[in-house]
Amino acid sequence: MDTQSLQAFLAVADSGSFSRAAEQLHLTQPAVSKRIASLEALTRARLFDRIGRRVSLTEAGRLLLPRARQILVMVDDSRRALSNLSDEVSGELTLATSHHIGLHRLPPVLGSYVKRYPEVRLDLRFLDSEQAYQGVLDGDIEVALVTLSAHPDPQLRATRVWVDDMTFVAAPEHPLARESRVTLATLCEHDALLPGPLTFTRQLILERLARHGLTPRVGQSTNYLETLKMMASAGLGWSLLPDPMVERDIASERLVRLALEEPAIQRPLGYLVHRDRTLSNAARSLLECLDQEAVADPASP
Repeated sequence: MDTQSLQAFLAVADSGSFSRAAEQLHLTQPAVSKRIASLEALTRARLFDRIGRRVSLTEAGRLLLPRARQILVMVDDSRRALSNLSDEVSGELTLATSHHIGLHRLPPVLGSYVKRYPEVRLDLRFLDSEQAYQGVLDGDIEVALVTLSAHPDPQLRATRVWVDDMTFVAAPEHPLARESRVTLATLCEHDALLPGPLTFTRQLILERLARHGLTPRVGQSTNYLETLKMMASAGLGWSLLPDPMVERDIASERLVRLALEEPAIQRPLGYLVHRDRTLSNAARSLLECLDQEAVADPASP
């Protein structure tokens, strides 16, 4: 099968649109349509139903979808295996990172890596951890730096690099800020500012509360921790945020730590790779840098 036609097929299937697939592949829409038509002729099956502007997979398309991903991953693996024979650290590295890691953890590691391996072309993508997980599973992303799930997919190798100590915070004028002792039950009487329902960080909070038979009263929800910090400092509710992220705000009295007698909630951060994927020399070199960072981090046992 023509790999370019398979790439076009996946782009249309994932985006649900020929025009968006064309933008993604830097092609014209007629060029994408031609590649899909070529693939349909080769498979002797209609792969998409087109009703108005809506595009959906046919039964044949749904059957081809996972196989198309596997074929492209195998082709990429073969290219990487051949390229690795030279021992050169070069080529493209597709790296996904969560916004928090990209802003607060990654810069020194990435700066050192780029200086050491200038021939590597980084395709850096900022994604929610959950999206990055799926990208590694699908073969679209070679390495992901994310909040690690307590129950990772067995197809993935997850390695912890950093640990975030999480801190319960609120604005100085918030009623909880004036309490000398705050219980989890008291927290749940006030609006919470939390990450989205499907995030791993949200699950850490829910699991801690569930042990006590409690459910938070969620006032606002967003996946961007900086936005949660802003809303907490404005007095919209309490939140649970990484300790290094709020140190300056606490020092400047824009936020206060709540006096909970609970053990700290820790959030593991690290990298993901697919167990069955052949890593490029560029990816292996990055993982070596990250492993050195993990040894140096005092929060990592």
